Amino acid sequence: MEAFFKLISYYQTQSEPSYCGLATLSVVLNALAIDPGRKWKGPWRWFDESMLDCCEPLAQIKLEGITFGKVACLARCNGAKVEAFRSDKSSVDEFRKRVISCSQSEDSHVIVSYHRTPLNQTGIGHFSPVGGYHAERDMVLVLDVARFKYPPHWVPLNLLWEGMSTIDQATGLRRGYMVISRLNRAPSILYTVSCRHEGWSRVAKFLTEDVPQLLKSEDLKDVQEVLSVVFKPPPSELRGLITWIAEVRRQEDGNLTLSDEEKGRLALKADILEQIRTTAIFKHVTRWLDSEHSRSKTYANLGDEDTLAILATGVCCQGADLLTGCGRLGLSGGKNCCQIEVKLLNVDSDNPGTLVSGTVTTSGGSEEVEVLVPLCQREPSRLCLYNEGHCIEMHPCDADFLTVLLLALPLHTWSGFKEEKLRVEVLSLLATEDLPPLLQEEVLLLRDQLHFLMQRCGDV
Repeated sequence: MEAFFKLISYYQTQSEPSYCGLATLSVVLNALAIDPGRKWKGPWRWFDESMLDCCEPLAQIKLEGITFGKVACLARCNGAKVEAFRSDKSSVDEFRKRVISCSQSEDSHVIVSYHRTPLNQTGIGHFSPVGGYHAERDMVLVLDVARFKYPPHWVPLNLLWEGMSTIDQATGLRRGYMVISRLNRAPSILYTVSCRHEGWSRVAKFLTEDVPQLLKSEDLKDVQEVLSVVFKPPPSELRGLITWIAEVRRQEDGNLTLSDEEKGRLALKADILEQIRTTAIFKHVTRWLDSEHSRSKTYANLGDEDTLAILATGVCCQGADLLTGCGRLGLSGGKNCCQIEVKLLNVDSDNPGTLVSGTVTTSGGSEEVEVLVPLCQREPSRLCLYNEGHCIEMHPCDADFLTVLLLALPLHTWSGFKEEKLRVEVLSLLATEDLPPLLQEEVLLLRDQLHFLMQRCGDV
């Protein structure tokens, strides 16, 4: 019962009838002491249901609930190790072994997805964490997050398995269970893979299946032609597959002081951003983008003030959703973002930063939010924003994103070139072995997330 004491400390009630998956995952992530990468309220870094939106918009989850695959995706993109098992791909004996193992540990926990009817309960599909196992009676302690309906209760393991062996009508697939634990490596710092946007599966399929075939069929002569094949024309949702991680906080009476933790995280982000821009492939990407911009302006210049304002507005609106729960309450469509301001923030002499601040109003009031963004100096180019005569850049920009995306694609993507010399050159540009440690960890984690996305999130 070691798992019980850890889980019960973070046990909560779902805040919406369809939020059982989000509440269950919040309990488990907090019990594992996984850092959400942003504040909840005040100085506290704590998972809340409103933060779990990287795989599905909260308003949609509120209306429709969430599927087994998307819960697994949520756990993975929030820094957890996930082993997911649908009931037709496992057995009751394997389930029992994993329940026993996790019940005796504080380092891994079981989440079950089941239909309530076999348990003689009201309702349909549901998620809950498993809090313990009774060996003599072969019973499982279900920490039901719908506490307004059922308190924690013991269920015969075979009966719970029967509930897990039902088919989810939303997907046509079996329900099941997953084992959630901490990753051995640190979670993403700057970027993360997301399946939140519609069309993500088409994007992932394009990159992992179509691109290798395109590269085999084309007579390519250099890296610039390779980039033209990979990114022109890309699916319209390409930029949504890998998203950047921002640090959001409430405005504090004009106080621009950062805590040591905030400074440290901002410095790490800036370091990774700088490391991206020192890679050889980044130089090829910026050259290609400059060429595309000159010819067709297909790719917007992120140095333009209008584009920067749009970016800042979007960031602040998303930040307000997290801090106020607007997304959770379904109010996102009725909010207005105004008074957006971008300030240069001197964290220290080596690590400048950007502070995006704004006021977001809804029918229920207003919220003043700030987003901390790393900043790095660079040579003048089309991708610049000028501040007091100096070329600066606020991420994310297309060049950073495309560079990271190229590095994160599996190496077999580049195995089919007709020209051996070009294949060797591309593999050399995209090799991870010689990357700086921080960037290497970031890229390998993104590659792992992308693989998991295709393996698990595809069967939504």
